Amino acid sequence: MTLHFISLGLSDEKDISLKGLETIKKCDKVYLENYTSLLNCSKEDLEKVYGKAVILAERELVESKADTILNEAAKKEVAFLVIGNAFTATTHTDLMLRARERGIEINFIHNASILNAVGVTGLSLYKFGKITSIPFDYDNIETPYDIIKDNRKIEAHTLVLLDLDPSKNKYLKISEAIRYLLKVELKRGEKVFTENTLCIGCSRIGNSQQVIKAGNAKDLLNLDFKKPPYCLIIPSKLHFMEEEALGRYK
Repeated sequence: MTLHFISLGLSDEKDISLKGLETIKKCDKVYLENYTSLLNCSKEDLEKVYGKAVILAERELVESKADTILNEAAKKEVAFLVIGNAFTATTHTDLMLRARERGIEINFIHNASILNAVGVTGLSLYKFGKITSIPFDYDNIETPYDIIKDNRKIEAHTLVLLDLDPSKNKYLKISEAIRYLLKVELKRGEKVFTENTLCIGCSRIGNSQQVIKAGNAKDLLNLDFKKPPYCLIIPSKLHFMEEEALGRYK
């Protein structure tokens, strides 16, 4: 049968496409990946719209016990729901590859993701460089700093995704991400990320409750970005249109 990768968008139960909704209604089993992002609605809200029971799929099920999902998809129509777009995270690509190895038919239905929704800041998507992320356990990690440095060399903006664990209601905050980058700067002294570095802090992008604030790193430290998920953008050289668009968030 078929494993349907259905992207849900970034906000709530109403963001799903008509094609996605029609597909879910035809499925025998519906899983919701529950560890790479967060919706502004409950599982029950989704079930009410879909008319189907929704099973929360935590990381262990998707990555270590994926055969549970694949065994069902070999015999039934199975929906695998992903917040944002289904193939933003590599963990979903792995599930797709394993399904293909077993000869299971695959169907993709796409939607908005953080990778294109950040355009609301006014920054050109064409000017974003390599994406990075800051994990909860960042004490011995300097890769995000290096990626910001490398992107700046080619005048590219950097999108920094901040770690989250919805099952434990744990989210890395923008202030913590800034303090981490300042700590690495203090150690290395390469002037990649200082207190005066222009930053854009974002929460719940793509949502009616989104918060976007631009300013120097030191100014963003004490701002309230409300509810997660969070991300941080480090712009490089700005075009005059980007400067004008960004002005509304300062």
